[in-house]
Amino acid sequence: MLNKVKSSSYIVSLLFAIAVWCGWLFYTYPGSWAVIQSHWQVSVTMVFGSIIAGATSEGGGAIAFPVFTKVLQIPPADAKVFSLAIQSVGMVAASIAIIMMRIKVLWRVIFWVSLGGGAGLAIGSILLSPLLAADIIRMLFTVMAVSLAFTLIRLSTGLRLNHRAMPEITLRETVILLTVGVIGGMVSGLVGSGIDMLCFSVLVLLFRISESIATPTSVILMAINSVFGVLLQFFIFDGINEQVQAYWLAAVPIVVVGAPLGAYFCSRMHHLHIRYLLIALISIELMTSLWLLTFNASLIIFSISMLVFFLVVMISMSRAQCYARSSEQERV
Repeated sequence: MLNKVKSSSYIVSLLFAIAVWCGWLFYTYPGSWAVIQSHWQVSVTMVFGSIIAGATSEGGGAIAFPVFTKVLQIPPADAKVFSLAIQSVGMVAASIAIIMMRIKVLWRVIFWVSLGGGAGLAIGSILLSPLLAADIIRMLFTVMAVSLAFTLIRLSTGLRLNHRAMPEITLRETVILLTVGVIGGMVSGLVGSGIDMLCFSVLVLLFRISESIATPTSVILMAINSVFGVLLQFFIFDGINEQVQAYWLAAVPIVVVGAPLGAYFCSRMHHLHIRYLLIALISIELMTSLWLLTFNASLIIFSISMLVFFLVVMISMSRAQCYARSSEQERV
């Protein structure tokens, strides 16, 4: 039975990849190779980004956004739109693989966080994005990543007995999940990802959900958020400009294969290896931000304030005992 499930997942993922590849070839022919050749840096970036997206709680935009804005000097607004657009393909491909492999996810969490995420994404894209400077937005992503690193480091210390499912979702849990969605959606509306990282942190720190369940849950959540972000871009804004479309076309044939591979690797890799990989990537992200960004007084104040805010929230959640298993409470 298990072999049949795996075979079906491989077939469906392969068919989806073939369908996307055929559509891509039809649209770009006869200059298909030229599309990748012209923007090979984007293609190479998304080789790593797509695998990370499928295997971890970070979306592909978590790799694309810092590389685009710091290395390739692409404006944050374009990097954000690209992140959402490419995740709407890669994360959907990874989600299909997760569902077909029957990996356990928390659908009620996905529903409530997605509901709040839609509102938050609209707030971030429409209201906040025009008001914030480019370096502020770049640093906001770094702060979010560092807070995720704290979550991962916290999981590596001490004994934690994890749940395999959410407790009963009452009004309190619903409010928490909606709030996570709104805040995460606002961040995603600014940098193209973030709701997945924030939801993962809340699930594992506050609700004590196992990483093996929180990770695929965050992948599907980011897929839904990305699709909504692209629809928002088309129906509320002026669509996707030609430059971002060119980047997207250079990455599509990569991510449709890389993201399902990442989901497969996630099901095979030890959770500690995934955790250490993420911490290493976030460390690089932090160092490049400190090295490449020009820090003035307002950026320093913003960065410190947001970092303190997120860390206080993370520490408070990790110390909360309301959702801890009774045997864990006895050891604290």
